[in-house]
Amino acid sequence: MNGPVVVGVDGSPSSLTAVEVAAREAGLRGVGLRLVHAFGWPAAHVLPGLPWEPSGAGLRELIDGTLVKAERRAHQAAPGIEIMREVVVGEPVMVLEIESRTASLTVVGSRGLGRFGALLLGSTAGHLAAHAACPVLVVRGRSSPAGPVLLAVDGSPAARGAVEFAFAQAALHGTDLIALHAWNAQTERAYDTPSDPPFVTYDEDRLRDEEQRVLAEALGGLGEKYPDVTVHRRLVRGRIRHTLIEASTDAGPVVVGARGRGGFTGLLLGSVSQALLHHAHCPVAVVRTSEE
Repeated sequence: MNGPVVVGVDGSPSSLTAVEVAAREAGLRGVGLRLVHAFGWPAAHVLPGLPWEPSGAGLRELIDGTLVKAERRAHQAAPGIEIMREVVVGEPVMVLEIESRTASLTVVGSRGLGRFGALLLGSTAGHLAAHAACPVLVVRGRSSPAGPVLLAVDGSPAARGAVEFAFAQAALHGTDLIALHAWNAQTERAYDTPSDPPFVTYDEDRLRDEEQRVLAEALGGLGEKYPDVTVHRRLVRGRIRHTLIEASTDAGPVVVGARGRGGFTGLLLGSVSQALLHHAHCPVAVVRTSEE
């Protein structure tokens, strides 16, 4: 999709950092940047003590100032990009979800000016990761994340979009791609049938070979499509969420599917995706497939 990069703006430090990241992404993709500020009615983001005028003049002044600051930060991060500004009446989660339908990427900060600012993950970021129609990049972790793209591989059909996005992201940024597949004795491939109890003896060598095959098949065909991307395959035995969070220390960003194998497949956002959104040390890109 050649749509703009959309970024949610509410004036918080987290959203301004997201604006900088979004501007650079727009510049690399050669598309415009769309700054979107959404507010409910009455506006949930109006600070205590702000005069509420029937004409809305005080509110317009606040919003204009927020967008001007965001636009300035965007131009500093990526001079020359086309910037559009949009103010929409509505709940931010719904406004940005609608905006994502015509965007190539939606970028948000991990926390905004919501009521529960101390939460690790804001409601807007969490909702978009589960419902957006395009990849969502949640900016969190280190202030200046740099490093290879880290791809969380689980081998599920739903994660194919995340694999393709990770290759494209590495190509855009001129960085390496680390394809990490974490496994342990509790993975579904450890047993012959779903009814096998967790204490059944399994062949570790056979299981490791099977996980290696899963990793290879997940990356199949994309090396030829992106010949300039250097791929490092990592097969790690360990706790999946812990392994990925630890690996994110030196990455930027980590790319994951919205939901993968195991657990409650009916959920829109899987446990691994949620763990990374809450605890990763770098930005997290969540990619949903069109079937989800």
